[in-house]
Formats: sequence, structure tokens, C-alpha cells
Amino acid sequence: MFKGRQFDRSVILLGVRWYLADSLSLRDLEEMMAERGISVDHATVGRWVVRYSPELLERFNRCKRPVSRKWHVGETYIKVRGRWMYLYRAIDSNGDTVEFWFSERRNLAAAKQFRRKALKRHGRPEQIVIDGSQTNREAVLSCDTTDRLRDRSRRQLKPIRIRQSPYLTDVFDKLLSTPDRVFVFRRCPAVVCVQPFTV
Repeated sequence: MFKGRQFDRSVILLGVRWYLADSLSLRDLEEMMAERGISVDHATVGRWVVRYSPELLERFNRCKRPVSRKWHVGETYIKVRGRWMYLYRAIDSNGDTVEFWFSERRNLAAAKQFRRKALKRHGRPEQIVIDGSQTNREAVLSCDTTDRLRDRSRRQLKPIRIRQSPYLTDVFDKLLSTPDRVFVFRRCPAVVCVQPFTV
């Protein structure tokens, strides 16, 4: 992963970690590295972030504990880097983030895309709790039906149970107002945030 790089892997990982975990600019990181006796340009740190963030994310996701079989799914309208976007988010019954997705539109296509991504990465839940939105219900049913039709094993897949009530997604609404929401956006570098980003 780090073969052929001028700097040691510990220096690269430190620079990438500081940028993603803290709200520091690239020039701040350049100064912090200089204080520690490492002469590195801010553009180099930026290239490290672009190059290694997706790979590190993939490795972290492999080590992440499995999510529970009951998901709470919802969406909200938030401002990201000066643009209003819809944040689709699924959390499990433990409060851990299953998946999230940014979209400029709140429609059936965006909801299906989010569900397909979550189902592909984490498998099928037993139950999904959604608000009163009919679009969310249609997206879950569509993805569930497609998934069961594509199943090549001879076992019968149970349909995903849907609980639909505006009051059952309180867990989701409480989590959206926590600092975790701010932390997700602070971690995402500008280049990576153009496309959907997974925690």
C-alpha cells in the first residue's frame, strides 16, 4: 500500500488521520509536521488523503462489527458544503450507523439506490422501521423483491418486515441531532464528498 513512497508509512497515516479526524486545514498539518521535524508540503498531504482515504475506509469496514438485524431508516434535509442535500441514513437497534447516502433529490430512485447499497454491504435485515413516507416503503419492497428473485440458493428468503410509523423513528431523529452528525461531515474530505461516502 505504501511501497515506493518517499515518507514512512507512519508519517502518511498520521497526516491522513489528523486530516480526517480533526477539522484541520492542509496548511495546519504542514505546520504540525514541521514542528515534529518532518518537511512535507500541504499539497502532498492532500494527495495522501485522496489516495489513502478510500483504502483505509475499506479496511476499517472489514473490521467493523456486524450490524443487528433491525434497522431504523430515515432521511433529513441538511446543508453540506453550502448545498442543501438529503441525507438518507440507516442505523441498527444498537444505534450504530449501518449506511448513509447523500442525494440532491428525495425520490424513489434515490431511496432505492440507498437501500441497494445498504443491502449489498450488510445483507438482509429482518425488520426495517421507517417513517410514514410511502416512497421509503416502495423502495424497501422493491429492493426486497429484487433480492429474493436473484437469490440462487434453494432456500426461501423471508420477506423483510416493515414497521411504518412516524413515531418509531425517534431513535433516528435523536441521533441526527447528536455531535455524531457533525463528526461525519467533518471527516469527509472535499474530494471524497462529491460522491457518496460511507462511514
